[in-house]
Amino acid sequence: MTTATVRFGIKTTPMHVPYDDIRRVWQEADGIPEISDAWLWDHLLPVAGPKDGAVHEGWTLLAALAAQTARLRLGLLVTSNRIRPPALLGKTASTVDVVSGGRLVLGLGVGGTHQPPGAGGIRGENPAVAEYAAYGLTLVAPAEGIARLAETVRILKLMWTRDVFDFEGEYYRLTGTRNEPKPVQRPGPPLLIGGWGTRLLRLVAEHADVWNVPGPPHHTVEFVAERSRVLDAHCADLGRDPAQIARSVQVLVSYDDPATTRATVTALIRAGMNHIVLSLPRPYPQGVARRLAEEVIAPVRAVTA
Repeated sequence: MTTATVRFGIKTTPMHVPYDDIRRVWQEADGIPEISDAWLWDHLLPVAGPKDGAVHEGWTLLAALAAQTARLRLGLLVTSNRIRPPALLGKTASTVDVVSGGRLVLGLGVGGTHQPPGAGGIRGENPAVAEYAAYGLTLVAPAEGIARLAETVRILKLMWTRDVFDFEGEYYRLTGTRNEPKPVQRPGPPLLIGGWGTRLLRLVAEHADVWNVPGPPHHTVEFVAERSRVLDAHCADLGRDPAQIARSVQVLVSYDDPATTRATVTALIRAGMNHIVLSLPRPYPQGVARRLAEEVIAPVRAVTA
């Protein structure tokens, strides 16, 4: 993913939405050059709306959509590092990259940790509490979550570049690990890490090709810009060119007020973000991808070029 120009993607949150509607939007977007990528998420229970509503599992759905599109880059914003063991994730990602013909971007985040109510711009109690209890998963402290994520990144890179390897970490231990076939992309899919904490941004500076953060309404443009400056500082400390890391932000679209969406996106681009993911509210209108290209992407490019 280049940092030279601003790129636009879409996100279809697979919650309370039929599979056929998600597939329709992705296939439409696949034929619209202004849209470069498409994204899902990684939750097992609804985080909003009726608690008994449908939620599609992210990586299974991603593989299906990869097989039914031809151009879009694709991934999850973001994969929870707490749901799948790292080696299993590496195998899954390798398979999806093969299915897609080398279009995967591996979006990865810490996953569920102990957080106070309202954290991350999500109202109410931490939704991971009920989700993890329902699926037999455990929440961990944020510091442990970041340490586990760092080990996962190391394991993924070994899986994509080594024929066989052992790994001995604080949290994960592997013996005689093999991964064939390797991803189409070499040395592996681009790594996107999502989050905004200062310690997490250090990990981004060390390993990521792309940094992603939720923007409005979860976080303000000013907050996103300040976090980007923290990432720059980490890069300077490590001796890494900050321009090597694409700056990606999610924006919730308003179908009724595209002018507000345009203004928000324009402000984020002027704050230094160069990958805009337009998150689509449900239900998805017919022709929504073309509508975004005409009502948001083209006008924004005209004023920010």
